[in-house]
Amino acid sequence: MQASSAQPFDLSGHIALVTGANHGIGAAIARRLAAAGAGVLLSFLRLIDPPDGGSPNALTTDRARPADDVVEEIRSLGGRAAAIEADLRDPAAAPMLFDMAQREFGPVDILINNASGWRTDTFRTPDSDRLGRSLGRVSAETIDAVFSVDARASALLIAEFAKRHLDRGGTWGRIIGLTSGGPLGFPEEVSYGAAKAALENYTMSAAFELAAYGVTANGVHPPVTDTGWVTPAVREAVAQSGELIHIASPDDVADVVAFLCSEHARLITANVIHLR
Repeated sequence: MQASSAQPFDLSGHIALVTGANHGIGAAIARRLAAAGAGVLLSFLRLIDPPDGGSPNALTTDRARPADDVVEEIRSLGGRAAAIEADLRDPAAAPMLFDMAQREFGPVDILINNASGWRTDTFRTPDSDRLGRSLGRVSAETIDAVFSVDARASALLIAEFAKRHLDRGGTWGRIIGLTSGGPLGFPEEVSYGAAKAALENYTMSAAFELAAYGVTANGVHPPVTDTGWVTPAVREAVAQSGELIHIASPDDVADVVAFLCSEHARLITANVIHLR
């Protein structure tokens, strides 16, 4: 099975849990890890977004779909995959996902924290952001929506991964968190940037605390990635930027994640890999 033109990595015998895997980067990662031989449990939550003139309909459609098509694609190519809908805001979701993965394939030794409760919000007067998307004021609701998934749920998933790894005497593991934003904040996506900063910190702590048990932990910061939200305005912003270089595909990002999961990356840990 081969989901990419890139050189495949051998992940036979390993079991991955990928969150937010019904579309975009998460779906690409699930396909890529399965192509490398891993058994993959796809976690997802169907989201019904209100109409927003600044976001393409394709993104709204993708966020509302289940993961059935991704699982079927993986299986049709000879891979091993299963999917379950789970609301990561519920603390009970973490042990439930690990239990299901173990029943289906075996103990999880690859955790991909990709799911997000993404919102746009601002400290300024709300209107629309620079890309024409609706922009609200920072509030308890916008903070909780993002932190409950990107930060708290990711930390609980890492904790569940670590507990089970240590309990079974595991000697090999990979934790990868998909991050975004910047060290000086993330204007117009204020809570999202802050939650991703928390995810990075949890991941770095895991890297140092679990290194003695054969676990590496890294963050991956994708460039602008066309997961259905890239409009002509986004392409123009990238072209005019002095910092942004590429508009990547989800498969481009998935190739990097697969590398970090492989034996080739065994010395890479406690890093945030910035893709440009």
